[in-house]
Amino acid sequence: MNKKNLMSLTLLAALCAAIGSAQAQDYVLQAASWGAAQQAAVAAAGGSVRYADAEGLALVSAPGKDFLKRVLAGGAVRSGAPDRAVNFTPPVREQELRLDAVPATITDTFYATVQWAPQAVGAPAAWAAGYTGRGVRVAVIDGGIYGAHVDLAANIDTVAARSFATGTPNGCLELWHCDTGTFWHGTHVAGIIAAPANGIGVVGIAPEATIVPVKALHSGSGSFGAVIAAILYASGDGRADIINMSLGAEFNRGDREAAELVSALNRAVNTASRRGTLVISAAGNSSLDLDHSGNLIATPAQSGNGLAISATGPMLFAAGATNFSRIASYTNYGTSAITLAAPGGDFAYPGNENCTVPLGAGTLTRPCWVFDMVLSTSRGGTVAGGYSWAAGTSMAAPAAAAVAALIKQKNPGLSVGALKNELRRATDDQGKNGRDPYYGSGFLDAAKAVAP
Repeated sequence: MNKKNLMSLTLLAALCAAIGSAQAQDYVLQAASWGAAQQAAVAAAGGSVRYADAEGLALVSAPGKDFLKRVLAGGAVRSGAPDRAVNFTPPVREQELRLDAVPATITDTFYATVQWAPQAVGAPAAWAAGYTGRGVRVAVIDGGIYGAHVDLAANIDTVAARSFATGTPNGCLELWHCDTGTFWHGTHVAGIIAAPANGIGVVGIAPEATIVPVKALHSGSGSFGAVIAAILYASGDGRADIINMSLGAEFNRGDREAAELVSALNRAVNTASRRGTLVISAAGNSSLDLDHSGNLIATPAQSGNGLAISATGPMLFAAGATNFSRIASYTNYGTSAITLAAPGGDFAYPGNENCTVPLGAGTLTRPCWVFDMVLSTSRGGTVAGGYSWAAGTSMAAPAAAAVAALIKQKNPGLSVGALKNELRRATDDQGKNGRDPYYGSGFLDAAKAVAP
């Protein structure tokens, strides 16, 4: 190699190193509290604060590999770790319901013939008693929510909506009402909670609750820091009574950096609880025994003092089955972790023959197993929005969040601890007597939740 080529390679290596050192890395930091001293420590170490909470948690961005060492040196910040982007658990299966495939007249009667989940938990009896979630704020920490959906818009607080999603800015990542594809996980979750009884499409279990969209994921991916910031915002300026997190990932406790991030997430959940916000999370879809998972921890299902929800789903609902409390084939379980079970849907029926159900003035035909999943709002391909079936603990958690909203409407002054107790009481004992690894306290019962 000649001297000129060697010099060129040396300069290129130096340039690449300089570019690498200039690229920003996100960090999650913890301090006893967050104030001027912590802000100064971050600035002195060359970082900038993306989000910070007075309780002592912050998401910051900084170039270079030595930022963490520098920011911890003065003692104002006590610990931290590089943030991690992870692919949080999506629904196990999904299928779109195209609007051109159903009769022209689409009404809330979906819930009686196709949308089995409200029936399964006795929601119509709660509505008849006057409990619809009115006045209760439920933050959906998830991906983008299509706030213009004709079957959601009336119940979306667009002023309080935020995006904390991390990644390369692209004009969509930064918007709470933007995501990829036609499903939009957060939109499906929001409809399960609070699609209004407006004579259109589907109806939520708490059809007059207010949804606070807080985006932490984009295209199914997000970071610990984004989720932590979303929790702190929702329980603070977002004024949420309840947080739903239909997301999850599993990590090895032996990984020091992962352990630090899990610790920060635990702290965020507990901070929300102290502020009076109940945190509800999906248990996860890995068929994992959380009582005997070794070093694996499911987050946020096992984070802090939040609640974890397992999933159930019928088999052959379209053929008349009403086994709504049947444990779903994929759900995580464990007596130490599961609070209760709720409708998440399933697809375990082995056949692929079609079933036909009545729908308004017409009928709807799909493979029989499709009807065993949970039908809710989705982005779809039109301005009005669409509808999709999906199955997962992602669908079970919002059912529990919605029933918690009914309880909160009935008893607005309830503390988080009392609300947890009422939610556990609002169940029908299933499985073995008492607490059960699959059902926790039992299967969700909205009618019992608001009974005198």
